[in-house]
Amino acid sequence: MFVSDQPTIIHADLDAFFASVEQRDEPRLRGRPVIVGGGVVQAASYEARARGVRSAMGGREARRLCPNAIVVPPRWEAYVEASRDVFAVFREWAPVVEGLSIDEAFLDVRGLEHIRGTPRGIAIQLKREIARRVGLPLTVGLASTKFLAKVASGVGKPDGLLIVEVGEELGFLHGLPIEHVWGIGPKTAARLRAREITSVGGLAAVPEPELVALLGRAQGRHLHALAHNRDPRRVRSDGRRRSFGAQSAFPRGGSGTSLDGRLRGLADRLTRRMRAAGAAGRTVTLRLRFADFERATRSCTLATPTSSSEAIVAAARLLLGSAMPLIERRGITLVGLAVSNLDTRDGSVQLELPVDARARRRALDLALDDIRKRFGPSSITRASLLGRDPGLAAWMMPGDGG
Repeated sequence: MFVSDQPTIIHADLDAFFASVEQRDEPRLRGRPVIVGGGVVQAASYEARARGVRSAMGGREARRLCPNAIVVPPRWEAYVEASRDVFAVFREWAPVVEGLSIDEAFLDVRGLEHIRGTPRGIAIQLKREIARRVGLPLTVGLASTKFLAKVASGVGKPDGLLIVEVGEELGFLHGLPIEHVWGIGPKTAARLRAREITSVGGLAAVPEPELVALLGRAQGRHLHALAHNRDPRRVRSDGRRRSFGAQSAFPRGGSGTSLDGRLRGLADRLTRRMRAAGAAGRTVTLRLRFADFERATRSCTLATPTSSSEAIVAAARLLLGSAMPLIERRGITLVGLAVSNLDTRDGSVQLELPVDARARRRALDLALDDIRKRFGPSSITRASLLGRDPGLAAWMMPGDGG
């Protein structure tokens, strides 16, 4: 069993997610109380929460509590797109990511010291990357168990970073109100508080048989274990992968002059991961974010599945051509490339080419994969990228293989 002297489980949770997306995309909403959804509150910004507004509250009650709130309709496509961008960053920084919902996930950052840095450093960089590349606030909890990492992120909100060091878990946990424990809702909290059990430390002091008698066998044993930070669950990946993607940020208001080089780098990166997974895909998607945080998406579906870098680059260039007028007019802050509609059967076919040419391209791709596997992802790159794209150089970090 792996034992670490550092916490290695991250719980990453976007703050007031829907409302934060609205504030990001509409400058006039920033710093203002925002309610997403009219009839029932879907989300509330922290400015509205300070006035007592909560998710699932009736719209009339929310407006009574916060009469100066700005009410906006939900934009589900924008939230899905933002979540996709955030999870793409998560998967760049950790090999195992377990999504809990559209706006939160666990990340296992064990054993990455020589690739990404210490768990503390990864947690810090994760917040910075989400803010820089997606424009959203993220709270991160870092601890030795999933339960405690989630508790830490809850305590650290909003836009916080809370690290619970190994050996300090119970000192941190036992001072918190009982409502911080998973599984304690209002009814259970009321029953415990009626017994003068108000803190997690007080809960931990109750013998397990007494909790079982009070709350039932399953819940009593569960809460007793969590009060002692006993949570053996490991971070599990999301299951079968539906797509492979990569993205790269530009300085705010950047131009599209280096886009072709970045597309090549992104294609090299994601197809290398595809080949390692024995996957090929048919649908190529180009995602762009402009200087005003508006977005555009272009996609096409190929006749046959491929994991060829050249084939993906060719498709991406066609998509880019259709979007260049927008880029030239509005500036570009992020470009992303994804391949979906996957086929994971061994021997997946490539785009139609003469047999010899197809074999040569695949042999080249595999040879480059082998070099990067042995000597690191930055050991070989395209000459067209050298000295031209510092943003991509920073993105192609050693060990970044996803």
